[in-house]
Amino acid sequence: MDQTLFSIALTILFFLHCTTTLAQTPAPAPAGPTNITQILEKAGQFTTLIRLFKITQVGDQINTQLNNSNQGLTVFAPTDNAFSTLPAGTLNSLSDQQKVSLVQFHILPTFLTTTQFQTVSNPLRTQAGDSANGAFPLNVTTAGNQVNITTGVNDATVANTIYTDNQLAVYQVDKVLLPLSIFGSPSPAAAPEAPKATKKKAAAADSPVAGGDSPADASDAADRRRVHGVGLGLVMLATIICL
Repeated sequence: MDQTLFSIALTILFFLHCTTTLAQTPAPAPAGPTNITQILEKAGQFTTLIRLFKITQVGDQINTQLNNSNQGLTVFAPTDNAFSTLPAGTLNSLSDQQKVSLVQFHILPTFLTTTQFQTVSNPLRTQAGDSANGAFPLNVTTAGNQVNITTGVNDATVANTIYTDNQLAVYQVDKVLLPLSIFGSPSPAAAPEAPKATKKKAAAADSPVAGGDSPADASDAADRRRVHGVGLGLVMLATIICL
């Protein structure tokens, strides 16, 4: 009897153990490598930017950098609506190199949180090139929780945080960031001020006085006086001789 009860107890314990093991949630699979296009596809409304990442191969460069180094990145992602506001044919008019530069202009080679935008030094360096020579200036300002971006050609605002971890931050922006070297040039220097007109007094001093004799008229008058004086002298001399 005791042996039978013991066997039943072992059977029950074994059954409970198996049931508990089967009911446990499987451990999550290890996280896959970071993929910028997958992040944008999941967020939606970034079809044009994804296409540019693919045709320029900048997307592959981002993924390689993130998965093979500890260097962080910040990506500004314009929506499809932002691209639709560009003049028709803008992207098609760009050369392959200009498309690469345009995409790289939206990438900072450092990881920045929204709060870090408040303390960064302008202009920010992008992957398009150093902003020191004025070709790719990118300036960020903040007003409260709002982050504003200026390129020298247009202005944009960070509208949303799409993705962030300790290495990659992706921010939605409401405008395509247009680099100065492709879409514009520095404003020309202001033209020098036209010289002021000479004062009326100076002009009046240079012109003859109204009603006065010109130099030629004065010379003629002097000649007439000399002739008149000579004639008068001859008359007086003739009178004296006659006497």
